[in-house]
Amino acid sequence: MNTPASPDKNAAELKNERFAMLEDIAQELSGDVVFPTCFDSTIQIGTVMRSPTATLARIAAAVSADPLVASKLLQLANSAKYNPGGPAITDLENAIRRLGMLNVRTTALACAMAQLRSSKQDKFEPMSKALWEHSLKTAAFARVLATRLTRVNPDTAMMAGLVHDLGAFYMLDRAGHYPELVERPASVAYLIAQWHESIGYSLMAALELPEEIVEAVQEHDQPMPPVTELHTLKEVIFVANLFAGGLDEWARLDLGTPLERPELTQPEFAALQDEMDEAYRNLLHVF
Repeated sequence: MNTPASPDKNAAELKNERFAMLEDIAQELSGDVVFPTCFDSTIQIGTVMRSPTATLARIAAAVSADPLVASKLLQLANSAKYNPGGPAITDLENAIRRLGMLNVRTTALACAMAQLRSSKQDKFEPMSKALWEHSLKTAAFARVLATRLTRVNPDTAMMAGLVHDLGAFYMLDRAGHYPELVERPASVAYLIAQWHESIGYSLMAALELPEEIVEAVQEHDQPMPPVTELHTLKEVIFVANLFAGGLDEWARLDLGTPLERPELTQPEFAALQDEMDEAYRNLLHVF
């Protein structure tokens, strides 16, 4: 007859697996970062684009190696945002020319993150879905805020919003390898809330994302003085994250501070809510 494991044993095993996962991640990040295979084409596209001799044809060839990324780029290039009423764009070179290099990398990253999200354990599905929707909302909201209220490049803001929780996706993928954590998604959510920012910083550096973006998303879930006007990319991401539901993450951080922020009722920001929601729906339709 099998004897059920005691709560104390389960608690000890859970604690050990938490430490084991964090230690494994720390070891991975201390050397050459090994990304899940769905990031392979993203890394290849980024490598080609960083080459000083890269031509539009070479970039298009790299993109065409991943049919999903290629199709999303064509879909995005023909969207109302980028091609309002114009003739249909049917080839990758023109799509890349229309969207710009940053949007190409953003699309490749979005496709990789979406594939990473879809491969999760069933018990992580609600968490991974919420994380994906939050990332897309933050990206869409950041683009609108940057466009309407700042001189920050809207495409830069969108990419920063998309990857601001990259560390959380990575941790969720790794958590699937630890049985005690798979059985306790609430514990995984707490662990992610505590560690995803620092892990995400290392991952974005490994992907060689623009330094401006890497710096802007640092500590995006840490309280800062009230933001009444937007001037920097970091401020745009901070406010976009709040409007996209960032306070839910703050609730798991044991910050000891009231979960209220004046930004959410600041008239200039709140007036853009409908436009931000529409931008999110458009992005959700593409990805």
